[in-house]
Amino acid sequence: MSDEKVMNRWWVVVGALIIQISLGAVYIWSVFQTPLKEAVGRWSEVQVTLPSQIVLACFALAVIFGGRIQDRLGPRTVATAGGIILGLGLILARFADRFVASPGLALTWLIGTFSVLGGIGIGLAYVCPIATCVKWFPDKRGLITGLAVAGFGAGSFFFAPLASGLIKGTPYKLLGASLFNVPAIGVFSTFMALGVIFLITVVAGAQFLRNPPAGYAPPGWTPPQPLKGAPRRADFTPTEMLRTPEFWILWITYFAGCTAGLGVIMKASPIWQSFGFGAMTDHIPQADYLRITGLGTMAVSILAIFNALGRILWGKISDSMGRKMTLTVILLICGVAMLALNSMRGYGAYVTCVSLVGLCFGGCLALYPAVTADYYGTKHYGVNYGWMFSAYGAGGIIGPLLVAWLKKTVAKLPYQVAAADKVVEKTFTVDNYRLAFLLAGIACIVAALVAFVMLRRPTAPQQKTPAP
Repeated sequence: MSDEKVMNRWWVVVGALIIQISLGAVYIWSVFQTPLKEAVGRWSEVQVTLPSQIVLACFALAVIFGGRIQDRLGPRTVATAGGIILGLGLILARFADRFVASPGLALTWLIGTFSVLGGIGIGLAYVCPIATCVKWFPDKRGLITGLAVAGFGAGSFFFAPLASGLIKGTPYKLLGASLFNVPAIGVFSTFMALGVIFLITVVAGAQFLRNPPAGYAPPGWTPPQPLKGAPRRADFTPTEMLRTPEFWILWITYFAGCTAGLGVIMKASPIWQSFGFGAMTDHIPQADYLRITGLGTMAVSILAIFNALGRILWGKISDSMGRKMTLTVILLICGVAMLALNSMRGYGAYVTCVSLVGLCFGGCLALYPAVTADYYGTKHYGVNYGWMFSAYGAGGIIGPLLVAWLKKTVAKLPYQVAAADKVVEKTFTVDNYRLAFLLAGIACIVAALVAFVMLRRPTAPQQKTPAP
């Protein structure tokens, strides 16, 4: 009996969590947004949002490629390569400060390093733990895909306060509790510090990944038999999957959920800052500036907790309630929360509402991997889920862009910050995001209705009979 047959399958989950917690730091972009605008000085809201959109798009495209090659080369090799590329991208992003005198060139450098290299590295590493876990845990597919991606949602809980502390020199805080002091190294050097951390942790986590032996089934478990008259289960090739209408129904509903979720997650801190500073009419005192921006960072961390919990909770629920009904409920809750978000101006109400969005978004990230395996099999799972995950990439472009593009400036307030041993006056732009929230909320509710009415298990492809 080979080592693969006797290996404890839970070690794969350990490796998955190590990798995903590191990759999930992509969600901390909102912590970088205001410091980058201060450092460069001439970036618009759309420009400072652009790297976060492109990193998500490159991430999603790399999942397709990574899924294909991990199906052939194995998850350990591909995840290791992803960790190296991600680390290199963030380390190189540190040198964007060489071009701050030319804002366009600085933005191009940041996109090429953080967004393109970083996104490719994330995509290569991200697909491997998911594809590996669904093969080891056919008996707990919803729960285990939730666990496999829970770390991705939780990453910003740990890394948002670290990035904020390194940028500003404030203590490392979790949920408002100061744990230890962090040196101020500035916004650009923070990219390098995180790059080194992610390179080490992702490569380390990748060493736990390996595929189960062919035909593996957990002890005491037998595959459930399909109901009489139900569509036959089969392993679809990517081409066969893309020809089914069910794929496009899933893709559209996934896109709606990701557009709402990523629009909030990638802008959680500046949205709260506009809510908090919007009550001020003259100027922003320095103490209030630090307090409100600090609460914005904490909102990112709290949102990360619910993002991670949603992946485990909804994944487990879907194992008993069914994927279709669970998806319908998730999208409805997310839609209602988005419609209510603009009126949530108190900090407690704001955090509650965005946490609901994060909880449901996390559920999408758990359910769509599971339903892809349910509907289309696991033989070509890596590349099949890569195509499904392209909905995430599209949502990653449209969600933050929708928020940045549809926002309406309502005030410009001066504030003061300490920079290079002197006090510098800056201007904060207070924005209204109501229209973006409204469109995203309606899209989620429509997606819920589409999933409930139209979603069915696809008919298995016809098997070709060999020529005589």
